[in-house]
Amino acid sequence: MNHDNDNDSLAEFDEDLTEYVGKNKNSKELALPQQSMPKQMYVLPVSNRPFFSAQVQPVMVNQNHWQETLKRVGETDHKMLGICFVDDIQSEQGVPQSDELATVGCAVRVHHARNKDGNLQFIAQGLQRFRIVRWLRRKPPYLVEVEYPQEPKEDADETKAYTLAIISAIKELLRTNPLYGEEVKQYLSRFGPEDSSPLTDFGASMTSAAGHELQDILDTVPLLRRMGKVLLLMRKELEVARLQSEISEEVNEKVQKHQRDFFLKEQLKVIQRELGMSKDDKTADAERFEARMAELDLPEAVQERFDEELQKLRILEQGSPEYGVTRNYLDWLSQVPWGQHSEDQFDLTEGRRILDRDHDGLDDVKDRIIEFLAEGTFKGEVSGSILLLVGPPGVGKTSIGHSVADALGRKFYRLSVGGMRDEAEIKGHRRTYIGAMPGKFVQALKETKVANPVIMLDEIDKIGASYQGDPASALLETLDPEQNKEFLDHYLDVRMDLSKVLFICTANQLDTIPRPLLDRMDVIRLSGYISEEKLTIAKHHLMPRLLKRAGLLKKQFNITNAAIRQVIEGYAREAGVRNLEKLLHKIMRKGIVKLLESPNKPVKVGVSDLQEYLGQPAFRKEKSLKGVGVVTGLAWTAMGGVTLGIEAARVHSSQRGFKLTGQLGDVMKESAEIAYSYVCSNLKRFKGNPGFFDKSFVHLHVPEGATPKDGPSAGVTMATALLSIARREAPQKNTAMTGELTLTGQVLPVGGIREKVIAARRQKISNLILPEANRGDYEELPDYLREGLTVNFAKHYNDVFQACFGNKPRTDSSVH
Repeated sequence: MNHDNDNDSLAEFDEDLTEYVGKNKNSKELALPQQSMPKQMYVLPVSNRPFFSAQVQPVMVNQNHWQETLKRVGETDHKMLGICFVDDIQSEQGVPQSDELATVGCAVRVHHARNKDGNLQFIAQGLQRFRIVRWLRRKPPYLVEVEYPQEPKEDADETKAYTLAIISAIKELLRTNPLYGEEVKQYLSRFGPEDSSPLTDFGASMTSAAGHELQDILDTVPLLRRMGKVLLLMRKELEVARLQSEISEEVNEKVQKHQRDFFLKEQLKVIQRELGMSKDDKTADAERFEARMAELDLPEAVQERFDEELQKLRILEQGSPEYGVTRNYLDWLSQVPWGQHSEDQFDLTEGRRILDRDHDGLDDVKDRIIEFLAEGTFKGEVSGSILLLVGPPGVGKTSIGHSVADALGRKFYRLSVGGMRDEAEIKGHRRTYIGAMPGKFVQALKETKVANPVIMLDEIDKIGASYQGDPASALLETLDPEQNKEFLDHYLDVRMDLSKVLFICTANQLDTIPRPLLDRMDVIRLSGYISEEKLTIAKHHLMPRLLKRAGLLKKQFNITNAAIRQVIEGYAREAGVRNLEKLLHKIMRKGIVKLLESPNKPVKVGVSDLQEYLGQPAFRKEKSLKGVGVVTGLAWTAMGGVTLGIEAARVHSSQRGFKLTGQLGDVMKESAEIAYSYVCSNLKRFKGNPGFFDKSFVHLHVPEGATPKDGPSAGVTMATALLSIARREAPQKNTAMTGELTLTGQVLPVGGIREKVIAARRQKISNLILPEANRGDYEELPDYLREGLTVNFAKHYNDVFQACFGNKPRTDSSVH
């Protein structure tokens, strides 16, 4: 039950109406509002918008629901029908209840009713508004008793003013939308401009206001009030129409400008091409690629491949997918710096200055770098070397790579391979794949614009593998000096020389690096820093960098050396300095808050202020482990050296047994079993009760059980703890040890001596027991690390026993 707004139907009904009006111009069949109106009539609901007395429009209704209503209307003498607005039909059948219909509607005369596609169509000629007084039939066909409200008399001058305003608004609407012209013609064929009431209703019907707003107009009988409401609706309509017109003009203007620019540019290209002043995009691309390659020293194979692809580019159409693939290939091929090398700076004094400028401590590492540079100076080039910097996080591995590049005067490119799982990241994609790209090494050469940069491969111990390939295996060809002279990238598909590139890799540990890859590297170990080194680094590097980053002056913020040392020992004992920098930054941030509160008062941080800035220390001053069955061991981890307390205790004497706790790995469990067997079989030699373990259930524990521990360096420590409870004697105080033990008592060498010595110094332990085979490793340590330490080198466990318990074991030929 909606008005039919279809243009074809509207034109058809307008034609019928015009013909009917022409034939019956003087006939009484076309009723006028002032004619006698019936007191009872059938009503028809409409849900789109109300019908007004000044309208003549086609109406379409559902034949099944309203055929009977129109049939009965046709049987009446007056042929009149009441149309009432329904805001929202609740019934699923589409037939509203009687109480859903508006009380005020419009009486219309029905013309030309006919069937069309299951619907009833007719022309409704609006006559007069009515008000329902009483319902005579509340089911379709609806029949009601009505009255026709009379308009009260209004002030003529005010009415005229409103009428002129409405006429003016109608004229403006006609300018914004010419489709209103037909409706105006129909209105003027029945009424004149001076007919204020129908003019007001006609103005309301021209707007696109909501149905309930228009029903409010229909409900308003007093003319002046109705005119005011209609004028407001028409002003809103004009604003919407004006805004729509402005948007349309703006869009049209932009489209026309783009079209104009496009046509002008195309005409300009044609004119320039005809005059020989410019070339098309294909020619320009080809000449640009040729110009790039002319500046390079190309190998013969590369030149041949370039000529082939360039010829293909000239033949292909620009719209072809193959054109884009070929163009991208030539773009990459012409940006690789074939034969372009930067000149190395072989100045050992300058190299030493740069290393000392960027790093404090690490003297052995600096010496190794200087040796590397000296070798390059002697033979005139640095090539065929792969340096691997191994050490805990935060000790300066990446920054050393930067320093090496600065010392050589080479371009630097950093590539993190941690978590890399795709072999194509190293060797490139095949050109047949969508989105194919060269590998990272080709991209590094393109970015640095030289064929001999320093390329740093960070976190090489964390490289992964997946179904997409094994990047670690792909690195073998890349890093091997014997193979990378003819490195083949899958995308470029031509051989390229990477032998002039200096590769520097970093790792936290060696265990996860594949052996074939590790075999091609020159390992340089970076150990953790001791407190004195950390203090120097904080003063010379960390604090100046933090002050610069925060925009502070030294006189505005100052932290004492004692406070920095307390931060190092109480809050940041890890091997590197990254956490130390974070803590100093935290102190600085809190200091900036105080500085903003009191701008003229410099911030000074001493030892007593640290708890205010950082809270309670994470590390307290630890007492040396002592007592029967308690021994301190030295261990190496990926985070640096640590001290490892080991405790042994006799649980009960009812049966023999041995228990291990502390989340130990397989290697460490084997060390414990060997130590237990060795001590049991040699207890008499070490002056203990030979039957002690026969009736003892012994528990060996390594504290901090939440931390996994493994490695072959705790054998002598565990044996000493077990021997201590068997002898009921505590080992020598302030002593730490490391070394692996065999079943015959031999003490085997271990790794990480530097890190373990640093860990012992950090804990203020001055007596160390190390394997005899590690004597050379210890003697290579800097003097400041060895200062104040007493070291006993043990070849056999007898030496450990003598150092821990102060006497020699018995000699007995019947035992080992």
